[in-house]
Amino acid sequence: MAQKRDGMPTVPAKTIVTRTKGSWFGADYTMNLYRGCCHGCIYCDSRSECYRIEEFDTVRVKEDALRLVRDDLRRKVKPGVVATGAMSDPYNPFERRYEYTRNALELLNAFEFGVFITTKSDLIVRDADILRDIRRHSPVLCMLTVTAAQDSLCEKVEPNVAVSSRRFEAIRQLRAAGIPTGVMLMPVLPFLEDTRENIRGILQAAAQSGANYVYPSFGMTLRGSQREWYYQKLEEQFPGQGLPQRYRSRYGERYSCTSPKARELWGFFTELADSLGLLYRMPDIVNSYRMGYDTPMQLRLY
Repeated sequence: MAQKRDGMPTVPAKTIVTRTKGSWFGADYTMNLYRGCCHGCIYCDSRSECYRIEEFDTVRVKEDALRLVRDDLRRKVKPGVVATGAMSDPYNPFERRYEYTRNALELLNAFEFGVFITTKSDLIVRDADILRDIRRHSPVLCMLTVTAAQDSLCEKVEPNVAVSSRRFEAIRQLRAAGIPTGVMLMPVLPFLEDTRENIRGILQAAAQSGANYVYPSFGMTLRGSQREWYYQKLEEQFPGQGLPQRYRSRYGERYSCTSPKARELWGFFTELADSLGLLYRMPDIVNSYRMGYDTPMQLRLY
């Protein structure tokens, strides 16, 4: 049962900074301070049953989180890049008051670890000072997820978080601070966001904000209880359009739901990204933000 620490619900934890199993954006470790998320994104894979997150919409912090982070970092033989934001956004609304993410970044700085952050919140700008300090000794990469060019669509698919225009402004401020920053263009929801107009709008706004990168995936994932949640929200937000029926007809019970326009959109995306000077292949992004901090990396082909 969750307890409360300084007014915030907690969940037990034995460790927080753990070695990664893959090579997602060149990260060596993962760090999730919070459990659950209140952004309300209708497509979120993290609410799937396989992750066993009860009361997913209630944000809880891991008990003694900062002590665990400190002890975990102290035990690491070799510093590396720590990724945060995979399962729970590190800049949920409670972070503004409790500052667990900010304090964890201070620990990464003290132990000379790098950081890769994924978020949908413009609150990340608050910590630009620490990110600059970390970048003096280790790689830093910030990626803000944007799936809709228009705020009106963003408000329907991601109702409780900073709208797209605010995220692009956050990118502009991070880049002004000299921090490598880009757009995580995923998921691209079939029948809703998989249009040239939407992709063009995101790429152009990214370039205008000074973003270094845009990493895309033209589709989404659906499984278990997440699928039924998504279909319910489609009916609520886009009534009368028959979207759940279109998904059932095309994808059935499939986990990977690639946009029927994926091939066309990839060609359009790459041509426009190249013309705007945006990197979009993972090895290129990794080599760019880690350049000068370590020897050339041996990367898998993605």
